[in-house]
Amino acid sequence: MNVPLLLNQFLDRAVSLYGDKKAILSEDRAFTYSELNERVNRLSDGLRKLGAGKGDRIAYLAPNSIEMLEGFYGVFQIGGVMVPLNIRLKPEDYLFILNHSESKVLFVDQDLYHLIMPVKDKLETVKHIIVHYKEESTPETGYDDWLALQSPDAFEREKLEEDDVCSLLYTSGTTGNPKGVMLTHRNNYLHALSTMHHLRVRDEDVLLHVLPMFHVNGWGSPFYYTANGSSQVCLRKTTPEAIFHALEKKGVTIMHMAPTVLNSLLQYYEKNVPAIEQEVRVVIAGSAPPPAFVTRVEKELGWEFIQVYGMTESSPLSTISTVRSHLKDLPLNEQYRMKAKAGISMIGCEVKVVNDYGEEVAHDGTEIGEVVTRSNGVMKGYWKNEEATMETIRDGWLHTGDMATVDQYGNIDIVDRKKDVIISGGENISSIEVEGALYEHPAVLEAAVIAVPHEKWGETPHAYVVLRENENVSEKGLIAFSREKLAHFKAITGVTFVKELPKTASGKIQKVHLRNEYWESKGTAGRFVN
Repeated sequence: MNVPLLLNQFLDRAVSLYGDKKAILSEDRAFTYSELNERVNRLSDGLRKLGAGKGDRIAYLAPNSIEMLEGFYGVFQIGGVMVPLNIRLKPEDYLFILNHSESKVLFVDQDLYHLIMPVKDKLETVKHIIVHYKEESTPETGYDDWLALQSPDAFEREKLEEDDVCSLLYTSGTTGNPKGVMLTHRNNYLHALSTMHHLRVRDEDVLLHVLPMFHVNGWGSPFYYTANGSSQVCLRKTTPEAIFHALEKKGVTIMHMAPTVLNSLLQYYEKNVPAIEQEVRVVIAGSAPPPAFVTRVEKELGWEFIQVYGMTESSPLSTISTVRSHLKDLPLNEQYRMKAKAGISMIGCEVKVVNDYGEEVAHDGTEIGEVVTRSNGVMKGYWKNEEATMETIRDGWLHTGDMATVDQYGNIDIVDRKKDVIISGGENISSIEVEGALYEHPAVLEAAVIAVPHEKWGETPHAYVVLRENENVSEKGLIAFSREKLAHFKAITGVTFVKELPKTASGKIQKVHLRNEYWESKGTAGRFVN
């Protein structure tokens, strides 16, 4: 008899083998896996008493907290669908997502409750709002008191199939409303098995949740670290100070984060030089980091750098950048460059880069095409949006919208999003490559490059730059520096110095806002709307 692949099996394993282990840690609390399981049972019991059942959407608006972590398993036991909400949206966005998803129950952190208040009366399907860390003045049910009233006994789970949807994740919309990505138990389960292998997850690991759990479930980490009995640290706010404190005091061995967050850790380390004794792996997800980041992380911090690539629609990870054994005789600088690439396909994933005719690009590191993938992790589709599903999944392949090259060793290197490629005088320019060159300047803390119009060349690269504290460089100086580092047609033609760059909650730079800002500064509406 086939046993369906259901995510609660991961918690069952942890309870069976690591039940007495202090496993879930926060700033001031710690729970064993057995204690976590009791809280999960209470949550499921409470949800069922509220009338929530199989297929119902249960929304969470919360930072990385114990309450958020236990939500996944508690919701799954009733056969419900977890709807994690981005904590950096506007009230109108939450109104759309909650109504579009037809969510029945909303769990919200007290610190974020003010984002729901303006639209609370317009929620069409939400019947209950329960508040984590509720203050007396908040007119809703408090989570702790509510949870204490429920039964911790073994919960009679809803009968599920592995192809049942378990997560509904809304991707950020730049030209319209966000789309809800439907991921199934099978999607997440098989993704977890592949990822835990490639990241070498083990029970000695202590994971610090840095990537938000609403961000593709923090890259699926609530699943594969739980399955292995690893300890997990939940911080409500992940500042550089808090991250290094967790590294020192809680023995963190692995973290997942965006390149911008890693950059902030490097800046903190420069000034404070904290002593970290244990081996640490840092998994970088998001936009491609400059190769200089790899060098600094491995040489200065002494941490292992692992670059991964994926997207919400593929559960999410599809590739990993570890250097294969037969290539470790390559020069170290070439290995660092290789580690900064998206890398090679993970087990269970087929990934290729194709041209406009669907043919694979040459493995020459030059020809650019679109990344496409197919795997058991590819989403079931977009919720209530069949047209968008058909546009994205064609002939069984998920079209990512990411442009890349492939080097002679088969490593995929993301050069840009389709909409971010700069076409100057008929030549394709990778904004990521230009940013990487700018990061080599000692005065540059952060850089983002966009296309701007040019009378002769059509468009050219323009940089938005944040300078390091007490450092200075002129626009002319930075343009000259980029011309030294790059082919002249790739060099920036202008610079806007800013105090900070707009970012998503996961730390990814939002170039759409930079494009809009550029056109607003020119007093006109531009064509760069995506």
